Amino acid sequence: MGLAAETLKLLLAAKELVKQLPADAVLIMADGPLDWDAILNVLGGTRILVAARKEDDFVRIKAHPDLTLIEIESGPTPIQERMSLALLEAIRAEKLTQGAEVVALYNGIQVGEEGADIIDTLSLIHLGEHLERLSAKDLRRLDTQVPLETLRAVVDLATEIGREGREGHPVGTMFVVGDTRKVLSLSQPMNFNPFRGYSDAERDVRDPNVREQIKDIARMEGAILIRRDGVAEAACRRIEAPYTGFTLSMGLGTRHAAAAAVSKATKAIAVTVSQSSGAVRVFQNGEVMLHIEPLARPMTWGKIRMEAADESPSAAHS
Repeated sequence: MGLAAETLKLLLAAKELVKQLPADAVLIMADGPLDWDAILNVLGGTRILVAARKEDDFVRIKAHPDLTLIEIESGPTPIQERMSLALLEAIRAEKLTQGAEVVALYNGIQVGEEGADIIDTLSLIHLGEHLERLSAKDLRRLDTQVPLETLRAVVDLATEIGREGREGHPVGTMFVVGDTRKVLSLSQPMNFNPFRGYSDAERDVRDPNVREQIKDIARMEGAILIRRDGVAEAACRRIEAPYTGFTLSMGLGTRHAAAAAVSKATKAIAVTVSQSSGAVRVFQNGEVMLHIEPLARPMTWGKIRMEAADESPSAAHS
């Protein structure tokens, strides 16, 4: 297949940057078929992460043991958002560490199928210490029977709600994950249950389409109950767990008090989204175990100027 001239120049520049900075890895955003043998020949000895969203690309990338695949969701998402998702997923999967420096290569100028095999843009990315999503290491700190995959899905959903709101309006809500039978006994319905009558697959929070539906439900009053297997059991529940055995920090309101209470009285994990700030808190045994500020920028972008005579690929901006 071979490499386009501009792609080759940027690969060489990326390799030099990794050496000079030094950087932790090169991230390649794969939007189409690339000559991975030729790329590995240029970037030999460099740690390479490849973000892809198509099954065909997954197979080709996995065929090369020196490439680390980062799978991201498909769809017409802007390149900047896809790159952010890829980096956050890499950190969550412990492929990168917080504070890492990454040289990113991607197709930022040419669009459509004709430019799918071309890399025309290089950016240097500094990953910040405060990320929008929790890493697997953070979640493993919780001594719970709730599977890591379920916790990830719920915390990611809460963070998206905190960051985006719904239809331009901020949303505050609470998820209670695990020990569902006991949580049901310590809560009362405030309204009809919007999950009633749907199959488990149609209520699985690990499904992106289901998460979008839950974002609408989150605007309703009351807690959303999630089983340990990731299936949404009920919504619009008023928590009636005893408010004893815990101390709440100043500035936290009734939603946080209910989360602390139910996590103290059961083995459940409670996840709250603050309507005022978008902050996400994870409660266990009556205490805030993890705290995420969704509006904090997970990374900063640095401009890279190439020293070629006539070429100066522009870096991306957030």
